[in-house]
Amino acid sequence: MATSVAGEEQPSLNGIISEPQTKKLTDLPTELLEHILCFPVLKHVDVCNVSCCCKRLHDVCHGRGKVWGHQYKLRWPRLQRFYRQNESCDWLREYKTRHRVGIQIRRTVESISKRFFTEVPCVGQVLGDSFAEIESLGMPEHFCEDELLFILNSDKRKSLTLKYYAKKILYFLRQQNILRSLKTFLEQPAEQQSALEGAVLVDQYCNPLADITLDSISAQLDEITEKVKKMLRIKNPSHPSLRIAQGNCSVVEDFELQRQVVCALNSVLYEQLQYKGNECDYYNPLNSYIHQVLLRRTGIPISLSVLYMTLARKLGVQLDPVNFPNHFLLRWCQKPRGSEDIYDFVYIDAFGKGKQLTAKECEYLIGHQVTADYYSAISTTEVLLRMVGNLLNIGKRGEGNEKSYQLLRDSLDLYLTINPDNVQYLLLQARLYFHLGIWPEKVLDILQHIQALDPSQHGAVGYLVQHTLEHIQHKKHPVTPEVKRRSYPEHLEVQYSVGLIMKHKRSGYNCVIYGWDPKCTMSQEWITTMRVHQLSNGANQPFYNVLVQDGTCRYAAQENLEPHSAPLEIGHPEVGRYFSEFTDTHYVANEELQTRYPEDMDETLRTVQELYHRLMPGSGNQEEAPATDQNNHQAMSM
Repeated sequence: MATSVAGEEQPSLNGIISEPQTKKLTDLPTELLEHILCFPVLKHVDVCNVSCCCKRLHDVCHGRGKVWGHQYKLRWPRLQRFYRQNESCDWLREYKTRHRVGIQIRRTVESISKRFFTEVPCVGQVLGDSFAEIESLGMPEHFCEDELLFILNSDKRKSLTLKYYAKKILYFLRQQNILRSLKTFLEQPAEQQSALEGAVLVDQYCNPLADITLDSISAQLDEITEKVKKMLRIKNPSHPSLRIAQGNCSVVEDFELQRQVVCALNSVLYEQLQYKGNECDYYNPLNSYIHQVLLRRTGIPISLSVLYMTLARKLGVQLDPVNFPNHFLLRWCQKPRGSEDIYDFVYIDAFGKGKQLTAKECEYLIGHQVTADYYSAISTTEVLLRMVGNLLNIGKRGEGNEKSYQLLRDSLDLYLTINPDNVQYLLLQARLYFHLGIWPEKVLDILQHIQALDPSQHGAVGYLVQHTLEHIQHKKHPVTPEVKRRSYPEHLEVQYSVGLIMKHKRSGYNCVIYGWDPKCTMSQEWITTMRVHQLSNGANQPFYNVLVQDGTCRYAAQENLEPHSAPLEIGHPEVGRYFSEFTDTHYVANEELQTRYPEDMDETLRTVQELYHRLMPGSGNQEEAPATDQNNHQAMSM
């Protein structure tokens, strides 16, 4: 680094030429030195080296100064929202802490695949018991999340295994944070609890990787509110709702003025914006997520009622939620406040485009009579329990795939956070965790809690305790997985290898191989159900474990598979468990999968070279693989 600058020779007063003046870099003003050291090409290593040159430069690069603040913001821009503008902060200390957290997080994520790799995907597996160790490291939560996001946003086709576990850890950590927020929300006085805020927390917990905030949801509702005000202004320019500022809790007392608000709200919501009840796909969980209801403009009675009630409240009209059986409603009092006569209310069906009903008409809606209790207003906590209960029922009626198990887990977590002593759902949670093979220690805690609440459950609790203890013992002595070498005589008929992109000849689906057996290893019942005997070689041929483009895992016969003529990425959520990278022609098995199939990657590279990289005679162009014939028969799982 140049440290001096020669000036021009200057004659002295007596005519003798003086020595040239020498200017050092350290003679520059502090502001100019900081500006130089904040040049974008300089990295933290460069700043460290500069600060070691001399005391002057060391002082310029002090921890609370501009130079380290610039380095911190340059490397971790997402973290800026955690600092106030112009905040005085020890940026060097923050930089060191964030750098250390990044190293620890990456080491932890890298170790998970080695410890928890499984050959067959475990449906609903989240490995939450292992991710808890991230919390035990005692690192700043926002630093952990930033490093996980950094991993996830790196090169799309590389570090797939690292991304796979980083995503699961981020999912787990965000959910734990949301649960803490929900508990804080439930501790508030009932009158301070907002149904919208509770619904957003439910939404966030079930979709922790989505960008959902109460502020963004409220902003969208404010836009709808302004549209309603615009319509009100046309009908009644002096309407008091037009003077209600955002966040104000004023109530319009006059019934006729309230009616004008409700009419304008119905017109905007259902006619102008085309919101509607989702009758065609009623049991889709998206109908219960507030951000999806706003995006898709469709929902079920309870989610549409939460929006309707919140909008009405912003405009000065008080509506109460009613836990009506099979069809959530809102009630609107037509008499002086304090009345509990069910006939003093009009009941609003947000699912039915804001239709107003009498108490008798509500019974026609569900086809049978109910007692007066069902017309009573309920608390925000009860609204959330019903909302979560809907999701729980959708999870229970699911198809036993990963999505339905995840929804069941999430909704049980939420329900038991709100109502922690529900024995029925505690037992369901224990059975679910036991079935999925996760959190055995937590299963024991749940069972102990059930026994304390209801000793009559001793039989069911005892059975689960015994088998959970066996599972814990089994985890201490894991079975060494079988290593399959292609060179073994019994494997000579295996044509394909892990990582190859394949196409199913009969069903037409695209997939990637992540495992194989020299013969079908499924039960006789499965073999009969899948009509394996109708295949040319029956069950006496190699079968392959494949990840399918539609998100399923299948077991396919060799005679039904062929290499894909134009390899493509397989959008399966479990790809990262088995593969570290996607090239243009195949997937590269990660270290754990290569340990199981130690000779497969060489075979995969040889096959890929033969299929896709063969050179045409006398030219430098790649020869395209010929398209293979495809039979469009009915899809089969073999």
